Amino acid sequence: MILSLSVPQQPREVVEAYEVCRRFQTIIAEDLDFDRAFEATFTKSPTRRREIAIAEGEFGDIDLARVDDASLIDAFKSRMQILYLMMPLMSPDSTREEALFFPPRIKAIFDRKPPKAASRFHAYSLQLKRDVAYLRAHLERLAKDHPSVAERIHKFKKEALSEKFEPPANDIVKPLTAYSRGRVLGLDEPYYQIGNYAVVREGNDMRIIGIRFFTRLF
Repeated sequence: MILSLSVPQQPREVVEAYEVCRRFQTIIAEDLDFDRAFEATFTKSPTRRREIAIAEGEFGDIDLARVDDASLIDAFKSRMQILYLMMPLMSPDSTREEALFFPPRIKAIFDRKPPKAASRFHAYSLQLKRDVAYLRAHLERLAKDHPSVAERIHKFKKEALSEKFEPPANDIVKPLTAYSRGRVLGLDEPYYQIGNYAVVREGNDMRIIGIRFFTRLF
């Protein structure tokens, strides 16, 4: 007699939670465009977006209650974009390569600190956008002139695509509560932890509310 073992079937929203994480990684792997990946996969709630920016942006002791939503969210996205563009250049192989990757103007971007006064935050947010444009152009120049940099970028993108987002075959993935990153969610609001991503249901869609592994890098 052959006994068949039934495989538990994941709820539809679990499957969709994994899919939205996979989509984020796929978009990042195309051109390292965090803004596009964010808009395609993150929460659409203005309130949640603001709270994500506050929780993850690490903007110091500034009175963020006096900063408008657009400037705050744009600053968060720019800082994350800077991080993604920096990643292929991490751990240079020599001091010569370090000088090539991180000339003074690029170092100034990484060293830029948030303003102390809320009244200066809008200008800071605009400066971060300019930093992003300059850093992307710098990375593209390096990739064009130095095959080793092009290979670094290719490797980073390949690794982004290599992460598998498949629900486990033997266990039902269950939602969690008490999300601990700022005030993005209430204590009783459910979310899923999918690898490094926190995902929630938002209307008919599953949406990302946080990425756990990029912390304390600014």
